[in-house]
Amino acid sequence: MGQGKEVKTRADPQVEIQERGEIFFFYRPKVNKEEAHSINDVQKLYIVMRPESGENPIEEKQDPLSGNEESHKDSEASSSSGGHGVEKVNIKEQILLRFIVMGKKSLPDPSKKSQPFWGFVEMVTKNAEHVKTALKGEEYETKTRGHRHKPPARAVGEGIYRILRHKPTPTRKHHTHLVYKLEFPSQTGEHEPQESLNIEPEGSFLIQIRNPEQGAGGGGGRGRGKGSGFGGLKRKRKAQFPAHLQAHLGHTRFGAADPPDFLNYEGCEFLLISASDDIEGELGIELEPDGGSDESTCDLLKIFGDDVEATPLLRGTWD
Repeated sequence: MGQGKEVKTRADPQVEIQERGEIFFFYRPKVNKEEAHSINDVQKLYIVMRPESGENPIEEKQDPLSGNEESHKDSEASSSSGGHGVEKVNIKEQILLRFIVMGKKSLPDPSKKSQPFWGFVEMVTKNAEHVKTALKGEEYETKTRGHRHKPPARAVGEGIYRILRHKPTPTRKHHTHLVYKLEFPSQTGEHEPQESLNIEPEGSFLIQIRNPEQGAGGGGGRGRGKGSGFGGLKRKRKAQFPAHLQAHLGHTRFGAADPPDFLNYEGCEFLLISASDDIEGELGIELEPDGGSDESTCDLLKIFGDDVEATPLLRGTWD
């Protein structure tokens, strides 16, 4: 499929493209449920982003010795280096994957534009095997409930995305959008799990990065408490941005995802706020995926293979 392309539908759409790439959606059924038949059976919603080009083809990510990518090799280095180590990645030549956990088990409802949904970056890696491991199931024992089964995640959407800088005006402050358009499941047929999880055929969200040096935990601020899934990470799990990125946030609690490199640091917390399910009408651009609806063009299957159950993605049904 690739990163697709965008077409301007207005002479001056007032947006600047910061990053292009592919986006994948997954859900995990609840513990001890091998299948999900409704959103009530869903435990977690995950997003995987693969940036492929942007304003700068060289992006910064957290140094592997300070994150999950190499932590199994050198845990002592991981704990001592903090989050400030920086690695340069050419996203045109190297695969880079962000594994994101949403606080709610759906995307924000596009009809409700005032309530943010919280999420955080769990992992940033150049190795797809690490994401495959995160999506797998697990058997474990607990003292109170005995043997437990965490089922594997299911793929539920594949498409292209853009992170956009919406140009400021006298009535509009500097902000950024995350917009996407699905290629799988196809436009025809069923879309029951996608509709239940608010994964629309296309969507636009304001994306705001949480300043790890301001405030503590969730709550506080309009729409940022109960109902948003905004629990906040514990201090030791929060992102530690290098000084030049942290400077972009200043003393604000939330700032624009500008540059998108913020999302390349594990523990980066953010808010998604519904803006529209009509990208062209809102922003003056139209996203066009490269491939067709044939399964042979599905990049998710090429990257993750048989390690992920893909019936919801390809058929638009729960299982």
